[in-house]
Amino acid sequence: MSTGSSYRRFNQWALLCLLTCMSAGMVQAQTRAWLDRDSVNQGETVTLNIETDQGEAPDFTPLRADFALSNQSSSRQMQIRNGAISNTALFAVALSPQRTGTLVIPALRVGNARTAPLQLVVGQAPVASRDSNALAFIETDVDVTQPYVQQSVGVVVRLFFATQLASGELVLDTPAGASLQRVGDDRTSTREISGRRYNVVERRFLLVPERSGPLLVKGARFSGQGVGGFFDDFFGRDSGQLSARGPDQTLQVRATPADAPQPWLPLKGLQLRYTAAPKQGRTGEAITLVVEATASGVTKAQFPELPVPSLGDSAQVFAEPPQYDETFNGGSPQLKLTRRYSIVPQQAGALTVPGIGMEWWDVQAGQARTATLPDLQLQILQGTGGIAAPPVAQPAQTAAAVPVEALALTGSATARPWLWPALAAGFALLWLATLIWGLSRRTAPAHQDERDSPRNAETHRSRYSQADLRRALETGGLDEVVHILATMAGVDDLDAVMRKLDDESQRQALERMQRARWAGEGDVAAARARLREVFRSGPKWRGRAVAEKAVLDPLYPG
Repeated sequence: MSTGSSYRRFNQWALLCLLTCMSAGMVQAQTRAWLDRDSVNQGETVTLNIETDQGEAPDFTPLRADFALSNQSSSRQMQIRNGAISNTALFAVALSPQRTGTLVIPALRVGNARTAPLQLVVGQAPVASRDSNALAFIETDVDVTQPYVQQSVGVVVRLFFATQLASGELVLDTPAGASLQRVGDDRTSTREISGRRYNVVERRFLLVPERSGPLLVKGARFSGQGVGGFFDDFFGRDSGQLSARGPDQTLQVRATPADAPQPWLPLKGLQLRYTAAPKQGRTGEAITLVVEATASGVTKAQFPELPVPSLGDSAQVFAEPPQYDETFNGGSPQLKLTRRYSIVPQQAGALTVPGIGMEWWDVQAGQARTATLPDLQLQILQGTGGIAAPPVAQPAQTAAAVPVEALALTGSATARPWLWPALAAGFALLWLATLIWGLSRRTAPAHQDERDSPRNAETHRSRYSQADLRRALETGGLDEVVHILATMAGVDDLDAVMRKLDDESQRQALERMQRARWAGEGDVAAARARLREVFRSGPKWRGRAVAEKAVLDPLYPG
């Protein structure tokens, strides 16, 4: 055997031994989990680390029950220690506790292995104030501490932080027994407190208590990540985490007073005024009247509609949808409502428009009040399209009181003896023409009356318009609503109206109204609101889409 051949065999044997030793020396790494710390305050984050030799990533789903997850990362490394090779992966995730107390981090599945459970103690975040010189603190202002049920309460939360933020979250929990909604956009500013300059974020909320008694409003919470310096991050001296908690507050909610007006409307203030108030008009022509209501301590959703003046048969009133302007002034909601009315007089003469009024409860004085507008006195002139006032009978006049115009007419007739024969001949011609027209009507086909009957029905229905129906649904009695619908349908009663209606929702709304009125089943106000909703576009009658036969035949054959 040659020396070269022996050398090659030795190398192969040595390589085989090395591979065998390496295979035998590989160490199976344990799958383990640990936290970077065992206790945190609410609003802070803790890092969960998992080291494993499994080829799969951990399943973090069970953590979402008590934690918010962020900043997930992973890395892999291979090490040789004492001839043994270890191939491991390191997974990390930031956990933000969602509640206080001792939280359990459950066992997590990683491939075919599982981690051991861990415990984390979460304490309340310290309540810092502007005197503590903290990097971040929270202040909360409530505009009233003893509100009434359903009274709007303005809540302003201000976050102060003395660093730049990379991210952050400000949370105010909804109290039990109340509703809470965010109002408007955040406002930002800067302030200097005790020699330190703070950035300020102001967030506004609207709180509405739903029942009387104590109402606990927990302090707002903030958790965020600040922008740290390079050396702080490099040496690990500052993680950049920020957290703060505002103080808890307890409100004493008062019940609705027994002598309060209904509907219940708790306000700080209410003012009504005319922004457009005419002094005269013409029959048949619309007069514009504009009313503005300014309410303090209420939102659009809580404020009822302004009523519509009732003028009976002397004029028709059409109310447009109101326009709203909501603001937030000094921690309290403010509402300005504007509504435009169109008044169409039907008779000439003096017209009195009664001023509308609204009852409300003064939450500051603790007593009922009424906001009213004065009556308007309008002078209505005869218009070209209006209905003239009935003539006033005049007493018989003596011969001495005969007007000059009458004397002139008498003299003129006396001076023209041919006038009366000409008038008699004209009347004779008119009588003859009327006789001929009557005879021709007798010979008209019988279906002519049938063809005209829908037109006559339409004329009968035209006594009321959709505007009349809307007005009755808003301010009139329910009997008036039924009367208008029956007249528009050309029938006599409500049962016939429902047979004529083609919309099932409209029929159901009428039946609901009847049950509420006569059987005491349900709320009449709710039934009226449903009627307004389904009849907003007008009644839908059966058979209205059937086209009538054209009077003239087509000019060209089809």
